[in-house]
Amino acid sequence: MDETIIIGREAPRQEGVIRLLELSNAYVAALYPAESNHMLPLEDLERPTVSFFVARRGETILGCAALVRQGEGEAEIKRMFVDETARGLRLGQRLLETLLEEGLRLGVTVVRLETGIHQPEAIGLYRRNGFVEIPPFGSYQPDPLSLFMERRLNAAA
Repeated sequence: MDETIIIGREAPRQEGVIRLLELSNAYVAALYPAESNHMLPLEDLERPTVSFFVARRGETILGCAALVRQGEGEAEIKRMFVDETARGLRLGQRLLETLLEEGLRLGVTVVRLETGIHQPEAIGLYRRNGFVEIPPFGSYQPDPLSLFMERRLNAAA
């Protein structure tokens, strides 16, 4: 049996992805009140401005992530989640690298995100990859439970 994990662009409306999105919803609901959760719904992940990626081993979906193009040269990372059974495989790193490569391919110059303060692994991943803290952006309001970050992309980097 091939144990290779492949990350590719796929449609979000599929059983394994929906399962991951539900797990992600439950995870953040256990950490934060509803008003501090900013989860993009499935139908928004299907928009043409979204690049949605799935990590899988064979038929098993292990993780997902989306890059949402917003303005001229701007994009936001949404719905990045790795199944707990696949934690420790550096899938978060691989998904993030895939999103950043997609951003460069699309001419994105800045990638932003919102994450919660009770997710030290995610915060550490973003910081290790050059993301820095910024004030709330777009339609986000200040929230003591949210951390806003960005990374500038440079095609020469």
